[in-house]
Amino acid sequence: MVKLVKQYSVFLPKAPGAMSAFLERFFREKVNIIGIASEMREDSGIVRITVDTDTSISQILTRDGFTTIETQVILLELKDQPGMLLKLSTLLGDNGISITTIYGTTYTGSIGHLLLNVTDAPRAVELLKGLLAEREQLSPKEQQPCPPAQESALP
Repeated sequence: MVKLVKQYSVFLPKAPGAMSAFLERFFREKVNIIGIASEMREDSGIVRITVDTDTSISQILTRDGFTTIETQVILLELKDQPGMLLKLSTLLGDNGISITTIYGTTYTGSIGHLLLNVTDAPRAVELLKGLLAEREQLSPKEQQPCPPAQESALP
């Protein structure tokens, strides 16, 4: 699965209860959060919240005093195996697309979920759909992990 979803980057103070107060807005609006990442510094930080909805959260957050930036990011579901991140980052890089933000997880060991912010999201979506379709058509033997890089022997 590859699709575009909304990400909100929001500046929050580093204070007890700040995250809870922020997340309450999503609960009140009945918006499910499908991804979250934060980077806190000494007195403040940025939280990235990803949602899969057409509802615009920016107006609500701005009304409530939050500074926010809304962007589209790619939600990607892929096999959890060595080499998959390398394949997708190489594919995008070879096509002139930079990854600006990436975060995700896997727990079960079978399927991973990634959120990617890239410099050309519509083109990246098409490339990634092609990559995943290609993987689906391969036999299990052909889907083996990428081999480790070979070290060159120096004279």
